[in-house]
Amino acid sequence: MAENQTSKTKRLFTVAGFIILALGIILYFAKAPLGLNRKIYDLPIFLIIIGVCFALKGFMMRAAAENELELTKKSFGEFLTNNAILLAMLVLVVVICILQPRFMQIRVALDILTQSSTKLIMALGICFTLLIAGTDLSAGRMVGLAAVISASMMQTATYANRFFPDLPQVQLWLPIVIAIVACMIFGALNGFLVAKFDMHPFIATLAVQVIIYGACSLYFDMPPNNSQPIGGIRSDFAQLGQMRLFAGKGFPGISILIPIAAVICVIIWFVLNKTVFGKNVYAIGGNREAAVVAGINVFRNIMGIFILASCLYGIAGVLEAARTAGATNNYGNGYELDAIAACVVGGVSLSGGIGKVGGIVMGVLIFTIIQYGLQFINVSPMWQQVIKGVIIAVAVAIDLTKYRRK
Repeated sequence: MAENQTSKTKRLFTVAGFIILALGIILYFAKAPLGLNRKIYDLPIFLIIIGVCFALKGFMMRAAAENELELTKKSFGEFLTNNAILLAMLVLVVVICILQPRFMQIRVALDILTQSSTKLIMALGICFTLLIAGTDLSAGRMVGLAAVISASMMQTATYANRFFPDLPQVQLWLPIVIAIVACMIFGALNGFLVAKFDMHPFIATLAVQVIIYGACSLYFDMPPNNSQPIGGIRSDFAQLGQMRLFAGKGFPGISILIPIAAVICVIIWFVLNKTVFGKNVYAIGGNREAAVVAGINVFRNIMGIFILASCLYGIAGVLEAARTAGATNNYGNGYELDAIAACVVGGVSLSGGIGKVGGIVMGVLIFTIIQYGLQFINVSPMWQQVIKGVIIAVAVAIDLTKYRRK
């Protein structure tokens, strides 16, 4: 009976995929003759992509026994509970598309992916600390530190208010490395406080957050800059965040940030799933005492977790400085809260030991789509904050409910 239900589920994904794909193709060729160009915009292309994804999901379920699903009342209820936020987002997207059809454009989707890129890199870093049932409140300030350090060394020679008036034009990689290493030093301090003194990550990273902001502000206030926003960024550095690939012939192009974030996702997925370090992260988060008994060097692994996380924060900070072609000491303020929320919405358990890269990607996209969509239909920023808070509360409640069941 279970095999029959599983087979039905596989066929359901495959058939649904082909139906959506066929609908997308029909609309694509029919929208111009029917005068639907301004009513559905790029909806056919989105349907084609969704249809292909559904069909591939069905084929993958056929090929991998571990991905089998039983289509029962219980499993359906669990699916609704586990994906409540995602389903609510899909409903919201449909409503936004009805109210403002311009939302159904490839350009909008690319903007959402671009805005998600640096947030995703940061969330991938903070997920390591959440996987060991900790957190990292210093993440946002590390983003600001990396942005200020890299931007301060990458100004044009002719800019009137240079941070370092006598600094020669250095090679592109040098400020980037310095900024990332500076973040990694503070990441090592986080790890040392947590691993050596068994300090709660909330307190340890809160203390380091204050230290980083103070140090960054002192650096930012150095003469002759005197706390002035850093501008006059070199074009080669700005291209790291502003370059667009395949632009032309009406296509806006793909931001360079998107493939950078995609490559980092693949690397982090490999680290978590295919390395001893990744398995140790899950083991420590699942049961720290058992990990010690199993011979895992908890001190070394926790140090590695916070250093690797800070490296990703540094990368995100450098890319933010390049994207905006400038920086101030307030860059990254509050970013860590959005990253933590995105991880929780994406299925990373606050209790530790549970979380996947795919879920984190979805969590970041959910928050970005909701924020972008609400702005698109001119919803008040105050209401946007209310909605974001409700999403975080519901996501944490669902996470705690699942944990209690286990």
